[in-house]
Amino acid sequence: MPRLGYLLPTRERVMEGRPETASLLALAERAEALGFDSVWVGDSLLARPRHDPLTLLAAVAARTRKVELGTAVLLPALRNPVVLAQQVATLDRIAEGRVILGVGIAADLPNIRAEFEAAGVTFEKRVGRMVEGLALCRALWTGKPVEWPRSNEGGKEGRWKVTSSVLGPTPHRPGGPPIWVAGAVASARERIGRLYDGWFPNSPSVAEYAPQWADVKQAARAAGRDPDTLTGAMYLTLAIDDDATRADTRLNAYLEHYYGQPAGLLRQRQMSYAGPAAGAAAWLKSYADAGASHLVLRFAGDHERHLETAARLRRDLGW
Repeated sequence: MPRLGYLLPTRERVMEGRPETASLLALAERAEALGFDSVWVGDSLLARPRHDPLTLLAAVAARTRKVELGTAVLLPALRNPVVLAQQVATLDRIAEGRVILGVGIAADLPNIRAEFEAAGVTFEKRVGRMVEGLALCRALWTGKPVEWPRSNEGGKEGRWKVTSSVLGPTPHRPGGPPIWVAGAVASARERIGRLYDGWFPNSPSVAEYAPQWADVKQAARAAGRDPDTLTGAMYLTLAIDDDATRADTRLNAYLEHYYGQPAGLLRQRQMSYAGPAAGAAAWLKSYADAGASHLVLRFAGDHERHLETAARLRRDLGW
């Protein structure tokens, strides 16, 4: 039975000039009350200004009891992994093991390159920084003394130096929270299957999802891992309205305002739905049928109504 997640509108609230967090926390509580399985927060420093995801999720953790709490997605390359390991461990303690660390490498866009430059990080090195940084986080999450750098299958690590150091606290969940990675290109799918706990893309169409998910699982098998332990997730954007034309207009305006790019281009890159509720239900089901077991929903405005509608659709689908 697919699990359903909800993305808090942190970026949208900042763009609207409403940076207060009370309404965001209320939405998180409402999502839990309606039966959503997870609540998510996006990440950006300067390219798309918004609340810090780990800080905000700590507040959500204190206001909820059941929902999982995830980042959709965090950019670990922008952060020192020793600091990140401590922050995530603390968050997971507050949440009592409910954290999912969704991560990505960021798109190649001028404002994102500027964000990396402002953070003092070389954009072209972001994949290596992410891979090594997450490996260092996992080493620290064991609670055992860590010596870094160390050699690994990918060659010499060495961006950070740690000498006989122990992190405390460790995460609530032994070994740390599951790490889900965005990205749908072949190299990303192989890396996810070999190293991580979940696949969390936003670009595959329904027709593309099943074969690409099969690639992830095959990479896990090739690495000697059990593919059934991995999670296939999907990040989806919806504008639900009985008037299909109005829904389409709403979605296009939302995407263009959010990203500053043409909606037609964005809808090719990020899977989105605009239209009546019945069509939304069929669309969500098609991803579940293709193998996605956790669907994270981003709504194009009108969050209270969308939450209610999605919860009803879930009941109708028998999820």
